[in-house]
Amino acid sequence: MKRKIFGFSKLSKIEKIDWIIKNFFNNDISKKKILIDYWNSNKKIQSIHDEFIENSISNFYLPLGVAPNFIINGKDYILPMAIEESSVVAASSRAAKYWSTRGGFKTEVLGVEKIGHVHFIFNGQNKKIINFFKIIKDKLIESTSDLTKNMISRGGGITSISLINKSNKLKGYFQIEVGFKTANSMGANFINTCLEKIAEKLLLEAKNYDLFSKNEKKIEIIMSILSNYVPKCIVKASVSCPIRSLESESNMTKKEFCDKFIKAVKIAEIDPHRAVTNNKGIMNGIDALLIATGNDFRAVDAGIHAYASRNGQYSSLSTAWIKNEEFNFQMTIPISVGTIGGIINLHPMAKWSLDLLNNPNSNELMEILSAAGLAQNFAAIRSLITSGIQKGHMKMHLLNILNQLKATSIQKKKAINYFKKNKISFNSVSNFLKNNL
Repeated sequence: MKRKIFGFSKLSKIEKIDWIIKNFFNNDISKKKILIDYWNSNKKIQSIHDEFIENSISNFYLPLGVAPNFIINGKDYILPMAIEESSVVAASSRAAKYWSTRGGFKTEVLGVEKIGHVHFIFNGQNKKIINFFKIIKDKLIESTSDLTKNMISRGGGITSISLINKSNKLKGYFQIEVGFKTANSMGANFINTCLEKIAEKLLLEAKNYDLFSKNEKKIEIIMSILSNYVPKCIVKASVSCPIRSLESESNMTKKEFCDKFIKAVKIAEIDPHRAVTNNKGIMNGIDALLIATGNDFRAVDAGIHAYASRNGQYSSLSTAWIKNEEFNFQMTIPISVGTIGGIINLHPMAKWSLDLLNNPNSNELMEILSAAGLAQNFAAIRSLITSGIQKGHMKMHLLNILNQLKATSIQKKKAINYFKKNKISFNSVSNFLKNNL
């Protein structure tokens, strides 16, 4: 069957769907119905969704839940979380409630500088390009003045510019590294546009620089692009309380709980296998909130995981210790986010989520995100060292299993009651349903 098509993007949405159903589903109309059933009945909202990406044919929904009882720097929050994983919202809610009576989460933004690079090849003497950059660097910044004017008025703009020599790793390879502050926007488009302007100016100045040879004037721009690694755009989150104020755990004293918790975190610090899973749990909370607020969770994930490897080995993002009979749990991570721009002001649910958070600025959102990550990490480690992770996870996963097995409402009610005291697995639920038709 011929499945290649040219001009697909020019087809209407229905024409796209019909072509897919014909060529990949043998004209199975039920497959078309699934797509149409997920269209939003509000045509205006659906139109907005259709224009977010090319070749849109339907919507792919995630549940939007909320995690209440977060106290962050003395303020009350209820966090919107868009995620499909059963236990995440429940775990965040439990951790938030736990710490709401123990001082809540303390957060602090330690820096907000983002960076981007003009990557280029210079086939000449290193000393020449270094001297040349010193002469033109102010001109490079000035070349972006039309682009940065509005950003400067909002408290942002270019914060630094420097030349980095990477020619020992790739012949002739240099970078112009530019620091930015982007106020309340994530700033990707702003940064990339500025970098491309700087690259244009670099080529023009090189062409007219008398001390360059004919070959040296031919600087090759490889690319101009922001970096999603933002080690100077940093936020810290922490919780702490006297050991005596911790909740009693079964089969261990409060001090034993602290010691075991700290050992669990230490294992994630020294073992990359555990570190990856530990940090994935942190990202469960952060990503759910990023998605709900219309932010680029992939960019944040990439930057945070790179940060976890900054010392040469992938390690835990969080750390824990006891000092003066006080339990401390802390995390420092890079986060680049925005509260304006992109789809944030276009997606109705993203706007609703930010309204729920009392419309934070970008710094405040960084702090809320860090608290969400630390809460998720605390909940996971607490479960791991006490009852085990599966007890709570499978309890939340029970409805998914019941739905997968097409349980009736009466069967669901009986199953939920039965599995309050019995171990949950796919087989055990399946057998229960067979015996309760």
